[in-house]
Amino acid sequence: MIDQIQPAQLQDWIQAKQAHGDTVVLDVREAWELQTASVQAENFALLHIPMNLIPGKLSELDPNRPIACLCHHGARSMQVAAFLAQQGFSHVANVAGGIHAWSAQIDPSVPQY
Repeated sequence: MIDQIQPAQLQDWIQAKQAHGDTVVLDVREAWELQTASVQAENFALLHIPMNLIPGKLSELDPNRPIACLCHHGARSMQVAAFLAQQGFSHVANVAGGIHAWSAQIDPSVPQY
């Protein structure tokens, strides 16, 4: 099962997963989207791999490390989270609402697009 977490719940999810290592927030948006709006890494590592490149870069991800997937509104990141879970990744979450919700809930200085 994929955890669905709101941006405001991310820090609690990170704390709950501490025993499994440092959390990665995997931003699966395109490069232009990342340039338009991005999150600031706080208590997590931020990694950008566009959705279509994930299968080829799977070996760069640790299947035992907590990974929270992020996109624009949450649909692409949910697909990536489901794919990772199917590949044996055991601690995967989807940041529901994506960067749009991040702007609304966490940091209004993050542009909405």
